[in-house]
Amino acid sequence: MDAVYAVDGIDFSKPDVFSPAGAFDSFGSLVSIIVKNAFVIGGILTFLLLVFGGLTYIMGAGNSDPKRMEQGQKTVVSAVSGLILIIGSYWILQILGLITGVDIIRKLMP
Repeated sequence: MDAVYAVDGIDFSKPDVFSPAGAFDSFGSLVSIIVKNAFVIGGILTFLLLVFGGLTYIMGAGNSDPKRMEQGQKTVVSAVSGLILIIGSYWILQILGLITGVDIIRKLMP
């Protein structure tokens, strides 16, 4: 039988350590987490829209349906436009970080 040992050093005296509000030191850290997650969600949605639009375009071409081909093409163009918008917002944050001297990108992307 293996022995089990207690871990020392965990302070349970602070009741708000495990609360959701205790996870954010300031409003800036909350915004950083939201922006970081927005980049990730935007990238995932872009990928899914590219796959969906490509499949719609291919299925429309296989069935000789110009309406589905046009719908697939519009979906792919919208996904690429969204990706350009995401990349542009990333670069705007980087430029603002250079101007203000606050390394915004490093805080957002560990």
